[in-house]
Amino acid sequence: MRDFFVFLYYRMNYNEYIESRSDLMLGKPVIKGTRITVELILRRLSEGASVKDILIAYPNLESVHITAALAYATDVISNESLISAA
Repeated sequence: MRDFFVFLYYRMNYNEYIESRSDLMLGKPVIKGTRITVELILRRLSEGASVKDILIAYPNLESVHITAALAYATDVISNESLISAA
């Protein structure tokens, strides 16, 4: 299953699955057609939830949505500027 997510990540255009609108969830990026934020998915994963756990908790999600959230987060982080502490 891990290979499946790696394959999807490198071939994915996450814009097909994620949107950000000022009238929805305060403009936070969400899975299209839902009110499920990328933040929520990342938080659940960081708390130890598996992809299967998330899909069970949110039945309108598919594994490709989880992969899209990870791809989106990767792009956001890769474009950040880090400021060193003095």
